[in-house]
Amino acid sequence: MLRVNSDEVAAYRGPGFIWLHVDTLEEADLAALKGQGDIPDVAANALVATETRPRCDRIEDGALVNLRGPAEVETSDSDRLVSIRMWVRQGRVNSVSRRPLAALRPVLALMEAGKILDPGDLVAAFARAISKQLDPEVAALGDSLDDAETDLEPHQVYKLRTTIARIRSEAITYRRFVAPDRDALLTLAHLDFDWLAEEDRLHIREAADRFSRMTEELEAVRERAALLHEQLTDMRGEQMEVRSLILSIVALIFLPLTFITGLLGMNVAGIPYAEEPWAFWGVVGFCVVIALAISAYFARVHWLRR
Repeated sequence: MLRVNSDEVAAYRGPGFIWLHVDTLEEADLAALKGQGDIPDVAANALVATETRPRCDRIEDGALVNLRGPAEVETSDSDRLVSIRMWVRQGRVNSVSRRPLAALRPVLALMEAGKILDPGDLVAAFARAISKQLDPEVAALGDSLDDAETDLEPHQVYKLRTTIARIRSEAITYRRFVAPDRDALLTLAHLDFDWLAEEDRLHIREAADRFSRMTEELEAVRERAALLHEQLTDMRGEQMEVRSLILSIVALIFLPLTFITGLLGMNVAGIPYAEEPWAFWGVVGFCVVIALAISAYFARVHWLRR
């Protein structure tokens, strides 16, 4: 690999191909990209667009390829994945990423090792690097969901609801870009370009197959998370029913006792045994008998079972 500056790019006529990459876009970078004569306006606008989705479009003898992959530095952005936009044609590649892409380092290492020889190799290298980095992240979502299923207990309801909601949200976020990544690579693999060798197509299809598997796994995670959420909702409903039942039983036990104590607590003359020394303990014993009788009835009709 030979590094050249921006002034040497236009005059370079050596072997291989030229790769111009911009990590962050300043106004000067935007103007430089749009001012290059071999970049159509459609491709230039796509390279500097603020919002992009994975795509692959043929424009004359070149291809506009957008992919999404993990960022080099984790971000709080809701998209989670960083875009790499490439305008690829014979002998030259222009690429842009508004934030550093994690796949850039391994691709640069391959370039320096002399393993990337043409534009097709470069696109295939990005596709493989992104898919390899995303694979363990998607697998980790499945593992987290497995752990949540293992810990599915009534006393863990509120904690697990938060965990499952997070997993489901992340799966939806990844699914939003992983499936289009697959579609973009499959489209590119079917385009007939001289700069795209059969070996490059094979590597691109391999990466697309990995994206397909990740898409299926994300779908499974999303569906399993929805089922787990329903189970947690059922558990929470059962807990509420049990608590309501306990409150009802307690209320039913104390209802007749409250009536008795209220009746005997009236400040009127004529209350039986009001002057007897054993009257208080007699009433207490009578209330205990009533409470035990009601409890025995509830036990007999299985109200006390959970």
